[in-house]
Amino acid sequence: MVPTSHTVTAFDEDMKFLSHKIAEMGGLAERMVENSIHALVKSDIPLAQKVITDDLILDESQAMLDEKVVLIIAQRQPVASDLREVFSTIRIASDLERIGDLAKNISKRVVAISERGHSVNLVRGIDHLGDLALAQLKEVLDAFGSRSVTRINMVRDRDDEIDAMYTSLFRELLTYMMEDPRNITTCTHLLFCAKNIERIGDHATNIAESVYYIVTGEHLSAYRPKEDKTHKIVDTTDE
Repeated sequence: MVPTSHTVTAFDEDMKFLSHKIAEMGGLAERMVENSIHALVKSDIPLAQKVITDDLILDESQAMLDEKVVLIIAQRQPVASDLREVFSTIRIASDLERIGDLAKNISKRVVAISERGHSVNLVRGIDHLGDLALAQLKEVLDAFGSRSVTRINMVRDRDDEIDAMYTSLFRELLTYMMEDPRNITTCTHLLFCAKNIERIGDHATNIAESVYYIVTGEHLSAYRPKEDKTHKIVDTTDE
């Protein structure tokens, strides 16, 4: 019985390590998103460069977690709910790593946008979109930490709000470009930033679905429209 007890204790420690690593990665990803948007709004190039550097740390954390998962599977041979959590943790780590990449991509555009300058009006919508995506990310990370699924469906529903705001922002930036061709370069960069933020919301929703699976052993409804509607926007200025 002693070896069995030792194995169980060791496995519990392994699972605590995974949970701690996800919490650590989540906190860093959250700060990267917040900092990248702040750097964009305030034209803060040093802060943007910090986000780019932090992405390397996030990548290393994911690699460390992946290696740990391989060892857990090989040494502990988890089954049923334990195996479900192990594999879901890999998925969550992957989504967090992608969120970090998206924050890094926003930061890379800060320099180009700062060189040309921008008005408050141009970035106000980006800032609001970022607030929504950050709230989404905070919610799912809290859900993972508490293993609570009571608000998971609300998280998925709120992703529709992010998509709708992105479509509205897309239209607004196109209007700025049509009104003054000098805005085209800056607005193009901002469109890419807005798309990155919208994708952050999608990855947060992916995490919500993984948390639900960890806790319940069931998948959420497969129906989840993720299509942005920017391709349906047409020029109505002559109508």
